[in-house]
Amino acid sequence: MSALNDTSIQFLKGVGPARKKFFENLGVFTVEDLFYLFPRRYEDRRKITPISQLKPGEWHVVKGEVAAKGGRWTYINKKHLFEIVLMDDKSRVFCTWFNQPYLENCFHPGDQVIVYGKVEVFNHKLQIISPEYEILRSQEELRNSARIVPIYPLTRGITQKYLRKVMAHALERYAAELIEVVPELIRHRRSLAPASESIWHMHFPDDDKAYESAQARVSFEEFFLFQISVILRRLTFIKKSGYSHFIPEGFHQRFIRAFPFALTTAQQKVISEIASDMARKNPMLRLLQGDVGSGKTIVSFFGCMAAVGNGHQASLMAPTEILAEQHYRSFIQYFMDGPFGEVRVALLTSALKKKEKAALYARLKEGSVDVVIGTHALLEEGLEFKQLSFVAIDEQHKFGVKQRALLSSKGFDPDVLVMTATPIPRTLCLTLYGDLDVSVIDEKPKGRGEIKTFHFPGDQAEGVYRRVAEWVRKGTQAYIVYPVIEENEAIDLKAAEDMYVRFKELEFKSFRVGLVHGKLPRGEARVIMEKFKAHELDILVTTTVLEVGIDVPNANVMVIENAERFGLSQLHQLRGRIGRSEKSAVCILLGDPVSDDGKSRLEAVVKTTNGFTIAEQDLEIRGPGQYFGRHQHGLNELRVVNPLTQISILEAARQEAVDLVKSDPSLKKNPLIKQTIKRRYPEYLKRVSAG
Repeated sequence: MSALNDTSIQFLKGVGPARKKFFENLGVFTVEDLFYLFPRRYEDRRKITPISQLKPGEWHVVKGEVAAKGGRWTYINKKHLFEIVLMDDKSRVFCTWFNQPYLENCFHPGDQVIVYGKVEVFNHKLQIISPEYEILRSQEELRNSARIVPIYPLTRGITQKYLRKVMAHALERYAAELIEVVPELIRHRRSLAPASESIWHMHFPDDDKAYESAQARVSFEEFFLFQISVILRRLTFIKKSGYSHFIPEGFHQRFIRAFPFALTTAQQKVISEIASDMARKNPMLRLLQGDVGSGKTIVSFFGCMAAVGNGHQASLMAPTEILAEQHYRSFIQYFMDGPFGEVRVALLTSALKKKEKAALYARLKEGSVDVVIGTHALLEEGLEFKQLSFVAIDEQHKFGVKQRALLSSKGFDPDVLVMTATPIPRTLCLTLYGDLDVSVIDEKPKGRGEIKTFHFPGDQAEGVYRRVAEWVRKGTQAYIVYPVIEENEAIDLKAAEDMYVRFKELEFKSFRVGLVHGKLPRGEARVIMEKFKAHELDILVTTTVLEVGIDVPNANVMVIENAERFGLSQLHQLRGRIGRSEKSAVCILLGDPVSDDGKSRLEAVVKTTNGFTIAEQDLEIRGPGQYFGRHQHGLNELRVVNPLTQISILEAARQEAVDLVKSDPSLKKNPLIKQTIKRRYPEYLKRVSAG
């Protein structure tokens, strides 16, 4: 293995024990970690602009000679101000820095300097405030100007200039020690540049061509290693002996008759796929994608009943208590006295009292509970099953790989169905879920009304509230949703609470208004939700707890306040809470987006209700890492690649990964690859590592 993974960052020139802690905040512990801390973007600073041609309001690279310098303390705000006069020919520009008195010892008249910053006009003179600078006293290669300059993610205690300096020293000292992980034959066949050269050009590219070559090389390696981990996981899984469920003739029809509505063609197709999987001896590992309200939960109930019909147990895990309770009630409604006879079902959430939980644990262990529906509480250490043969996980993107594996481990390699209402485009699905078989429900239940979506600026809120009042008078119910962002949680909750009070006193004083948010006691939130469902409330003021929340067919109006603060998929999920009956529904986005991304998000939600189209656009706007969240497997390691735009590299890397694993399934001939993927994907490969 490369010694770079064992060489602490603190031993690099300019770091040491104190600054080491700052790097650790960026996830950098070793020299190898530093090399893979790639720039988030680049700035092209190759063009040097003569001072006479500088344009106020624009960013420029300027080269000149220090004609004068001076520093002083200001009397008004007690700030130190340091200034140099930079000249080329007969033109001059003033460069000013605040609270950096040490700069007086850095610059001297006659020094040749390159600066980069935004040009402004102050007191009729050109000025650049706090520019990045380089003093040209030696032949040292330029890192901050007159080239393509890397812009890195930062943390407290680390500046761009300092990080570039440390990176350059590290590359000069250690780049040659990088060991090639991709086998030579593959590198030759795919015309890949050397790793050391590519890593160097990822940080300090000489030109666009050098960067493109480096990006292709690093992207290939990332795809290649991750795909090997995915393929190994699948091989490990399908080689296991699980439960072979016997599904008798007529079982499908009995299941379908349990519902007072017709299942869609797409639902029946997926049920057949699940039945086929569950009949095999090898464990099922299937991903079910379906838009909001497409009926995924109904399909998961088939797996539960197939397990119960074979004398085994089933488990369904949801990300919130509200959703778990909703699934529990639905299951009881359809199967408690349905065509399959008595089915013993239980609800497990953290709200259960200690004695109740202990009693349920005992019943699960002895097998006197057939189906348990719950939240994260299903993952608790003391929970054991007698014979768990089917596991369904709803809203899988809310759970990490570690959590999913933990639930599966409570049975003897049970069949696993993971579900998502966040549609995943094919290329990304191949990247992340190549170890799963994939089913898609691309059809909504018949008889659903149309959802129309509109966007209005915030100053038109009063008119929107009047329209909401008109709709509610006609008998429908309405949601008014407020954002609660973690870093502004207290402020956001206060805003929702204040508006709730205002609505009761002003706009909606003749209606029954309720408030629910994530900080309410569980029991209180549950009561309010139940009141709304029973139409004892007309309007529900709520936060994003609604995202995977209660199903109220009569709620067909939604107002999303400050809509620009929500993510695109989140807006789509929220909107999916309405339009769940035959009546048409209206979703109104109130917001004033400033950024282009914010405008694009709202435009996309207004234009389409198709979840797969929304997902594609969300990925384009945010990228895979933010789209899925930090806990999703592999995405923390996919630092360069974009599965949407690099499909040809993905397919080439996947083909090479398939061929390599086929010829060397235990990776005995490729120990470096095995060690590398174990290190990069420890959770994802935990069950493979013994191989």
